[in-house]
Amino acid sequence: MEFYATCTPGLEFISAKEIEGKGLGRLIELREGRGRVIFESEYDMIPSLNCSLRSVERIVLLLARERTSELDGIYRAVKGIDFSFMRPEWSFAVRSNRLGEHDFTSVDIGRVAGQAVIDSYMEARGVRLKVNLDSPDVIVRCDLIKDELLVGIDMTGDEGLHKRNYRVYQHPAPLNPTLASSLIYLSEWSHEHSLLDPFCGSGTILFEAGMIARGTPVCKFRRDFAFLKFFGELPSFEERDVELKLYGVEKFRKHIEGAELIARYVGIYPEFIQGHAERIGKYFDSVDFIVTNPPYGLRIGKKGIIEKIYAGFLRAASSILKKRMVVITSETSIFEKHARDNFEKIEKLEVMYGGLRTGVYIVR
Repeated sequence: MEFYATCTPGLEFISAKEIEGKGLGRLIELREGRGRVIFESEYDMIPSLNCSLRSVERIVLLLARERTSELDGIYRAVKGIDFSFMRPEWSFAVRSNRLGEHDFTSVDIGRVAGQAVIDSYMEARGVRLKVNLDSPDVIVRCDLIKDELLVGIDMTGDEGLHKRNYRVYQHPAPLNPTLASSLIYLSEWSHEHSLLDPFCGSGTILFEAGMIARGTPVCKFRRDFAFLKFFGELPSFEERDVELKLYGVEKFRKHIEGAELIARYVGIYPEFIQGHAERIGKYFDSVDFIVTNPPYGLRIGKKGIIEKIYAGFLRAASSILKKRMVVITSETSIFEKHARDNFEKIEKLEVMYGGLRTGVYIVR
């Protein structure tokens, strides 16, 4: 069966490697820059896809891929799908997205596709399916990307897989956990090595690293998945007991206290230091890996101090880093200027994060 996973635009290859590396599917196509990976897997793998993959946002079971750019074509494509797998008492909703130039809206797509689902089911089962836009039993995804229509059943739910539900403390500018996991995979860190986040905030990167190392499933701290309508229960997992060398530096005490609260909740205990990223050379003689999300101009409030922070941080990092560093920032020109002053090898990936064009850098 064909599926697609949504993920961070620009890091699709990371999600593809995770899917194949965990034996959960075979890559069919990367939609580079569009945040989609199309792959082949088994129906019975749907619970594991949702619970094992840490770099993806959503898993959708593909029912149709058609070429069309008209509402009539969308109606025909959706009506031609056999929805008889749905129980008559179940409700449904269509969630639609549209990318490109069309003379209709996403709302129009949802309306037409919804009618097509109703008509298809009526013909097959003689029952009119109920529509429930707020809490449907089944979510039908209908995405029109220019002239390509993707129709499928959302097996994750309205809340994407980035909703890990372990954040018992809310940082004002938290990093998306799926992106954090992608950065860790990109760094090629493993639990045998030390990992430092010099701008750790409430510790998302460190906690995601710990859960990757231990094999902690995404479903450990949440239970609200759409696939449960079809499978009834969550899969079982066995976590690994591994030693972790995780370190975080954070300027504000309240964020460290919040991170320590999360640590007690998830059972992963990084060492947190209240301090400044520009002074990490005073706190550590060496670290193997650094993965971090430093402040951007919008977050810092005063653009003038960004360069000072980046210059100091990169100078300090160069004195202690043994293997590899991965950094995401929108302050690309400032980062590149000071990274070149301190490091020999710098690779850049262009990544869209939260509507913001950022650079993800692999530094050695």
